[in-house]
Amino acid sequence: MAHPALHGIDPARFEVVKNALLSAAEEMKIVLAKTAYSPLLKVAGDYSCGIFNARGEMVAQGPDLPIHLGSMPDAVGSVARAFPDVAPGDVFIHNDPYRGGSHLPDVNVVMPAFHEGRLLGFGCVRAHWPDIGSATPGSYGAVTEIYGEGLRLPPVRLYRNGAPDPAVEAIILANVRTPAERLGDIRAQVAANRRAVERMLGLARRYGTDALLRIMDAVLDYSEAMMRQALAALPDGEAGFEDIIDGDGVIEQGDMADRTFRLELALCKRGDTITADFAGSDPAVPGPMNAPLSVTASGVYAALKMILDPNSLIPPNSGCWRPVTVTAPPGSVVNAQEPSPVVYANHEMSHRVSEMVFAAMHAITPDRVLAGSQGTSGITTFGGLDYRTGQRFVSYESTKGGFGARPVKDGINAVSAVISNMLNTPIEVLEMSAPLRVEEYALVPDSGGAGTFRGGLGVRRSWRVLGHELRGAMCFERAVTPPFGQAGGRPGSNARLWIALADGTRRPLPGKGAFTAPAGSVVTVEAPGSGGFGPPAGRDSQALRDDLADGYVTPEAAARDYGGLGRGAA
Repeated sequence: MAHPALHGIDPARFEVVKNALLSAAEEMKIVLAKTAYSPLLKVAGDYSCGIFNARGEMVAQGPDLPIHLGSMPDAVGSVARAFPDVAPGDVFIHNDPYRGGSHLPDVNVVMPAFHEGRLLGFGCVRAHWPDIGSATPGSYGAVTEIYGEGLRLPPVRLYRNGAPDPAVEAIILANVRTPAERLGDIRAQVAANRRAVERMLGLARRYGTDALLRIMDAVLDYSEAMMRQALAALPDGEAGFEDIIDGDGVIEQGDMADRTFRLELALCKRGDTITADFAGSDPAVPGPMNAPLSVTASGVYAALKMILDPNSLIPPNSGCWRPVTVTAPPGSVVNAQEPSPVVYANHEMSHRVSEMVFAAMHAITPDRVLAGSQGTSGITTFGGLDYRTGQRFVSYESTKGGFGARPVKDGINAVSAVISNMLNTPIEVLEMSAPLRVEEYALVPDSGGAGTFRGGLGVRRSWRVLGHELRGAMCFERAVTPPFGQAGGRPGSNARLWIALADGTRRPLPGKGAFTAPAGSVVTVEAPGSGGFGPPAGRDSQALRDDLADGYVTPEAAARDYGGLGRGAA
């Protein structure tokens, strides 16, 4: 029997076209990785590729970053609305957080696909540029208005008739620190979109434009129906969670330290729908920890997708989110209004929002949630002149932490968690591209929360500054409040950040904001671990022995947290 969402479409043809669209989004990813210039895109994978219908709804996303699930459709929709005269050969560029973007370094390049004069839809590549201007290399300064965060682009036509507009390119390249690298990345984003357009055009030629457009709409309906079915299978209920955020990077007059602020979430699951309401969350903060509503929604969507679809059977697209309503008071930290700064919030707030959803959903479906993960993207940037070449450089890295323990498994060490899907930047690539030497990259013992299932470990990473003084910036969360344990599990470790100068002096670094790193200094970060699941007394003794042998847990912590060798000890 055909799925009700197919609307009379042949099921075999539906599957072929649906999977062809997903494959095309994956091909976009490969093209970008093979042609991009910056290590952040070539090897770390800080980008997402998608195929969208003419209304800007996402039909297919590649195996990219869940953080972009909620905001990419808003960005493409902004382009569609801004350019009703879209034509073949056009390419658009856009990064405005208040028109569907996330933060300024995430730059959307959008290309329409036409067949026989009819608009089929769009390809879009959202790529994080290591620098988009501003006063700080990497564009991660703690400013108080979006105007200081770098070059802001509303939807702009970058190409016309298949050729770039040199004036628009000149404006962009004049505002970034590494223009040659940025131009290479722009060209790579265009190339990836060309692959999307080619594949959409091929499907239209094979099946006809009308049939393709019907199937694209049916793919959205298919995901919606599956999501509603998954929601309906869970018990109805209401649940809430409050969390404390470390701060916004701006120390206000009269304060001695960054001021924390609060988020409040209320979930209401009824039948095949769910509402996430952030009423009660604090108002906007001065620094760049204000999340546009689409960023907040992305954190909600990512967590719900993992909870409702643990086997990843539901295609991730705009149809998935029709049963989900996300609301927040305008002007709050989770529904930012212009001109509030936003650069940290894109990943930091969506990390924390997703974990709040997991924590709250424990009351509704306790067997499908995990303990608190690292809760931060752990950003470290360096920039300045490379003494080896005399050229400017910008290095941007995300240090991975712990993935939370699960109801039936330990957490995972040193990986992206929940809203992210980035790879580590290989040390060899980093040292070739920047005047830095990585002197340590190691797991942090005891950073995973104790529990029946232990939390994943965080990592320690140290960079020595070579040649001469550099300017750096940090963006870390979980230095104040640790990743929470679940169902009796203990919390994971906090983030720790410091710099050791050449004379041996050591001082802490701020979790958010810029700093100066003299030549010969060593900058060290410890990314947070993650929470444990279940009471530590329930841990299997052999699992604890393995942890001791692997160095994940020290003998002192085993005695303190587990009282010996745990359940099943001789």
